[in-house]
Amino acid sequence: MDAITLFYIIIAIIIIDFSIDKILDALNAKRYNDTVPKELNDVYDDEAYKKSQAYKKTNYKFGLFSSAFSLLLTLGFLILDGFEYVDTIARSYSDNPIIIALIFFGIIMIGSDLLSTPFSVYKTFVIEERFGFNKTTTQTFILDKIKGLLMTIILGGGVLALVVWFYLQTQDLFWVYTWAMVTAFTIFMNMFYAKLIVPLFNKQTPLENGTLRTKISEYAKSVGFNLDKIFIIDGSKRSTKANAYFSGFGSEKRITLYDTLVNDLNDEEIVAVLAHEVGHYKKKHIIINLFSSILLTGLTLYLLSIFISNPLLSNALGVEIASFHVGLIAFGLLYAPISEVTGLFMNYLSRRFEYQADDFAKDTYASAPLVSSLKKLSKNSLSNLTPHPAYVFMHYSHPTLLERVRNLRS
Repeated sequence: MDAITLFYIIIAIIIIDFSIDKILDALNAKRYNDTVPKELNDVYDDEAYKKSQAYKKTNYKFGLFSSAFSLLLTLGFLILDGFEYVDTIARSYSDNPIIIALIFFGIIMIGSDLLSTPFSVYKTFVIEERFGFNKTTTQTFILDKIKGLLMTIILGGGVLALVVWFYLQTQDLFWVYTWAMVTAFTIFMNMFYAKLIVPLFNKQTPLENGTLRTKISEYAKSVGFNLDKIFIIDGSKRSTKANAYFSGFGSEKRITLYDTLVNDLNDEEIVAVLAHEVGHYKKKHIIINLFSSILLTGLTLYLLSIFISNPLLSNALGVEIASFHVGLIAFGLLYAPISEVTGLFMNYLSRRFEYQADDFAKDTYASAPLVSSLKKLSKNSLSNLTPHPAYVFMHYSHPTLLERVRNLRS
């Protein structure tokens, strides 16, 4: 195989991936006006249902435009040897492979962010604003951008520098050292993300003593779950949409509730949601997901180590001087089909875990308040109640609302 053939394979992968995605979107969009299943008739009234349909259609059209723009930009960058141009700029500043890689990815990251920001602004301040979701101020949006950029530079740049250094020092064995580093970093972030990273973007406060905390504590005690750290996060500073999540292990485990969730649900519904989250912990879903992610990372890095030294990867992107950083881009593009397959497996696993967590909440607390909480959350986020099965299979990490309600009532 020569570089030109590999180039066309990369182009084909990008176009096929885009086409499949758009076909799924179109199939899903055709079901926006389907009759709502009888089990979900109480989620929307007529006015709210019309609003949810308008929201879905608006996002569908916006997604078509933004993804088409991204496709054309990517193809144009490849055809016009954009990577060669960026690589030349990076090499003009240094001969050190680590510095070159950092400059190379820095230019691509900043360029990509500048081009995607107008879409992000429109999504946040036009679409989300129009449908009553947006609570993000211009100041918060800008600060989030700056903080995100700094985190990417510090954490992303640090990890990239180490990966390149491992490659320079160990060549074919770099994937083992990189895997060990990424594993340690992943475990650390799972342990301390809520404690170290979340406060940079949101304010977290312990749930005050009162009826809700008492009910949560009583439930946790009834299932033998030691839960002292219950926090409320100010999600309402950005959106009206609600959420809750479990994080950490051992003494660092905590439940975080969005203030919007606390405001939208009653005490019994909140405890039911927490029972679902506790179910994930009790069923060891968090550990399984963590180790699955680590294993997939190891597989990806091993495959990368096999191909990264081949100059064809760099040459296929129009870069004459073979290098680790350009090869990494080419490998990422070629790996997309494998990533889709592993993503399908992880989504399937996630959906099974959601059922198990729902069953745990039903068995240890009650199904009715969990059903009502899921319906309220779906209504408040204008969720799609009639998604296409193929779209669900490809993209959903959770079962549909209808599937969850039927399971909880069975």
